[in-house]
Amino acid sequence: MATAAQWIEGARLRTLPLAVAPIIAGSAAAYEINEFKPLYAFLAFLVAFFLQVGVNYANDYSDGIKGTDEDRVGPLRLVGSGVASPRSVKYAAFGCFGLAMLAGLALVALANQWWFLAIGASSVFAAWGYTGGKHPYGYMGLGDVFVFVYFGLVATLGTLYTQAHTLTLLGWVGAIGIGLISCALLMANNVRDIPTDIEAGKLTMAVRLGERWSRITYIVEMALALGLGVLLLDENPWFLLIFLLVGPTIHSCVTVWTRGGRELIPVLKQAGIVALVYSVILALAVWLGSLDIISHEVQVFTGY
Repeated sequence: MATAAQWIEGARLRTLPLAVAPIIAGSAAAYEINEFKPLYAFLAFLVAFFLQVGVNYANDYSDGIKGTDEDRVGPLRLVGSGVASPRSVKYAAFGCFGLAMLAGLALVALANQWWFLAIGASSVFAAWGYTGGKHPYGYMGLGDVFVFVYFGLVATLGTLYTQAHTLTLLGWVGAIGIGLISCALLMANNVRDIPTDIEAGKLTMAVRLGERWSRITYIVEMALALGLGVLLLDENPWFLLIFLLVGPTIHSCVTVWTRGGRELIPVLKQAGIVALVYSVILALAVWLGSLDIISHEVQVFTGY
């Protein structure tokens, strides 16, 4: 029977920056237009948190019963290592999905946007279908699409829309940027697993592209995510702060290009941190920009 520490490790909490980043970015976009609602943001975070942990447990269960996790490099697999039964891990996944749905229901009710229930339901089905069921799309190279849509667009724009009932340029840039970084993290993870995935018949995007083009894809995705910051400079020069991430991004790109196997594990943490800092920088730029506006208005009012 798995210990509490093993359940926590199996939850793969190092992936949680990908759950937090879109909530921060979406809330920053809402704050920019004076529509930030802390309670709504907190509920959105709960949805993202429980969906992320649920996805991790669901992947552990599905890959474990399929034998995909045998001889896998990386963090503890509860089912694959035999420390937890498949049933208990499946129930843990469904429990997390249930908590995500409860938080989502509260958010939808407060925002009075009931059509979001359809998006929430699709998120749960997509989370389970990634590696679960008879035809998991993660085994067909479509996992990157899921990650971009749900960890980028849906999470970020959903956070913004439930608070402000509109979408903005910052919201779109944050959504696409975080989606690209999330895809890059998945690509690095799958490059690491190419040998075992080929043996298991798991045709991830990395397997389909091959190691060389998968590494190139990682670099392109990270570069595009940072390059999007240029679109925001006209409305607020503080968004230049995004380019502080150029150094860490180059470091991770060099690692992905030159390393393999276990040596890629640190890149997963680095990419997650880049996504989180990316969103924090967006929020910081919005806040600093608002201070500039306030200062200008005071100067106009006082004549100084």
